[in-house]
Amino acid sequence: MANIKDIARVAGVSVATVSRALSTPSMVRPTTIKRIEAAIADLNYHPNHMAAGLRRQRSDNVLVVVPSIYNPFTSAFVEGIENVARTSRMRVLLGITEGDRDALNTYTAMIAGKQADGMILLESNLPDIVVNPPAKGALPPIVFACEYPLDLTLPRVKIDNHEASALVVGHLAGLGHRRIAAVTGPIHLFISQDRLAGYRLGLARAGIEFDPQLVHEGDFTLQSGYDAMVRLLDAGTAFTAVACSNDEMALGAMSALRACGLSVPDDVSVVGFDDLRFGAYASPPLTTVHSPTVQIGETAMRLMLDALLPADRQPPAREVILPHRLIVRESTAPVPARAVVGT
Repeated sequence: MANIKDIARVAGVSVATVSRALSTPSMVRPTTIKRIEAAIADLNYHPNHMAAGLRRQRSDNVLVVVPSIYNPFTSAFVEGIENVARTSRMRVLLGITEGDRDALNTYTAMIAGKQADGMILLESNLPDIVVNPPAKGALPPIVFACEYPLDLTLPRVKIDNHEASALVVGHLAGLGHRRIAAVTGPIHLFISQDRLAGYRLGLARAGIEFDPQLVHEGDFTLQSGYDAMVRLLDAGTAFTAVACSNDEMALGAMSALRACGLSVPDDVSVVGFDDLRFGAYASPPLTTVHSPTVQIGETAMRLMLDALLPADRQPPAREVILPHRLIVRESTAPVPARAVVGT
């Protein structure tokens, strides 16, 4: 079986250079990295990550904790994390909490147990160690993605949900809509609160009075979008457009409208959020806000790598806000002559 000395011999470099390339490749010239990688491939070498981790007091594992794996947003987010982790020779461990804080605390304990070096959270709950930080010592390396408690100075990445949601309302108002409904995510989530605030901001900018009867809560699933639209129709409040807080709920809402004999966009315009792949193939194709989901994951992993640097080289915790954009497709159109009123 090949070892690190064999790689050094084949690549024509020192053992120390090979070791440095395997542990901290950023400190080795790219041309040297290529020679070492070629030698590794020729020799079919597989490093002992556990032994290397013990020597460096690192596991080279990063935990990615999510509430569920059913939302397509999650898979794209994890893809982005994996893209960066792979090039940094780190492994991604996926933890699913289903909203259980005990499960979240169990995952967090893996950092203290040296089973993981840090944790990326796509999760509304906070681990106990963050809620009640120790009097002495630092918090473990944690990066927040999308869900971002404002009172914590930890690294985080997001988009500007206020402006993105206001952009949706502005698009609909520009088409002449004045009765614009909203289907939100669970309102206890920071992201849902931000998107609802952005919806209200968009109404204010367009000179449209906020009507709480036009706002219905979902849980980011297809079924909840369907159910929210049924409630909206049953309420008997007139509306001509609906802004949904994600694409899944938008598609569910469109299905409910069709079931009631209503046409999108002839009777009701519908807008989603996130720009998941299937939205472009809906009938009609869904107007939505593009959220750079893979890039959010990549940025979260880069923030984690920064948090894992030696203390004297770590940058201050920072917030990264990535750009969004509106993608106009065929699910929105100028306001119809008559508003839809449910029965």
